[in-house]
Amino acid sequence: MWSMNDSMAQAACRAMPLEVPRWRTVVGTVAAVLVALLFYLSGLWKITDPEGAAVRMAQARVPEWLSLGAAIGFGIVETVAATLLMVPRLRRWGAIVTAFLLLAFLGWFAIHYQTLRGAECSCFPWLKRAVGPGFFIGDGVMLALAAVAGVLSPRPRGLRTVALITGAVTVFALVSWGVGTVRQTGTRAPDTVLVDGQAYSLRQGKVLLYFFDPQCMHCFEAAQKMSSLPWGATRVVGVPISSPQYAPQFVGDTGLKMAITSEHQRLKAIFPYTSVPAAVALENGRETASLVRFEGEEPAASLKRMGLIK
Repeated sequence: MWSMNDSMAQAACRAMPLEVPRWRTVVGTVAAVLVALLFYLSGLWKITDPEGAAVRMAQARVPEWLSLGAAIGFGIVETVAATLLMVPRLRRWGAIVTAFLLLAFLGWFAIHYQTLRGAECSCFPWLKRAVGPGFFIGDGVMLALAAVAGVLSPRPRGLRTVALITGAVTVFALVSWGVGTVRQTGTRAPDTVLVDGQAYSLRQGKVLLYFFDPQCMHCFEAAQKMSSLPWGATRVVGVPISSPQYAPQFVGDTGLKMAITSEHQRLKAIFPYTSVPAAVALENGRETASLVRFEGEEPAASLKRMGLIK
């Protein structure tokens, strides 16, 4: 016969939680931290530079009218997911969100693979990743790490904490975007210009308008020099002031990658110049500086100071 003490001891044992093996905790934590750091990098970049992130997203075939909202929205979700991964009792929820995001990214780039193959994936700032087999392998590794972090984490609890984290990140994102918008001053550029007969946006990100004469050797040498600069996400738009039929050959010979617009008169009326080469720096559709010096360390020194090159 079982004694009352034996029954009470068994009940106490059943009530005590089983000790989690140390290796599970270590492996799960390492996997979670690795994924969280990458998602913090991506999410905080989108939150603090939504216009620049929107340009990258538009380059990745996201409709332009949706790109800014998508940049802010993904930035919030990625930052929240990274924060959840860093908290053990919320980790499984963070792993589920990151896994969903990674699957969505993989699906999007798979659908647009033929168009985007070889292009920069625009997922993380400062991390160059071209769309190709390596891209899918890299995201597959991150997906596996997220799965490991979720499986080896304790049962999640604390929905109220999740709501507070989401609210705080959302407020931070909206304030960051609002402050950036208020700071925008300077002459406003047209929202779009024509490039190859299509509307080309000047509203988002950093753009350099380069006024040049395709038959001007000084313009040619300046363009050659600028062709080797690390432009990053900055876009260069060439504005030929004459002989536009020679502009494509000018681009090919100088090596300066730039879109060519036919709207010289319209842009000159807004941003007048006295001689070429000349350039106007834009950020989020507004003028931040004009450049007229193209000798010696210029314009590289000024471009770097303004953040148009790395």
